[in-house]
Amino acid sequence: MEIKKSHRRTIFQRGAWPVFIVAGAALLFFAQISPAASWNNIDFFKSRRADVRQALGSPIGDPPGEAERLRFKIPGALVTVAFVSESLIAARKLTPELKGTVSQIAIQHENSADTPETLKLINNDDFTREDRQGVTIFTNSKDGVIYTFVNGKLTTTWYNPSAEQLVRAQSKK
Repeated sequence: MEIKKSHRRTIFQRGAWPVFIVAGAALLFFAQISPAASWNNIDFFKSRRADVRQALGSPIGDPPGEAERLRFKIPGALVTVAFVSESLIAARKLTPELKGTVSQIAIQHENSADTPETLKLINNDDFTREDRQGVTIFTNSKDGVIYTFVNGKLTTTWYNPSAEQLVRAQSKK
């Protein structure tokens, strides 16, 4: 059966174009609400000790009583990964199932050449700036990122759950 040329209409001619506009707008909107990025395939409130070991290798020492932190030496930095503990669950009112998942990543940089300028933090409205006797701290509370500079050089990067991740992780009691 052949369709007459007069009966063939594109989806745009049929009035379906508003659906594409709405879908496109929704895609753009939800792309902006993405959760905080993971670091080195380590996700907050999801990754556990085994995941961290797989991503970073063998930790520097692993004392039997130290279940809340692991330390790793990577090229140019020392990384400390903290895990959700009973006390953190109580303090932040987190769901108990999160015990043992990653709660924070701290990177202590050795001789970093990064500055607030190279990281484009100076005029970035997403970060607040605090200066204290040669120490400058840039904080993005929404995304959970903190940069510490001493005498203008990056010394520490802190990755924390985003505000959105923290709200989702809290128990709804």
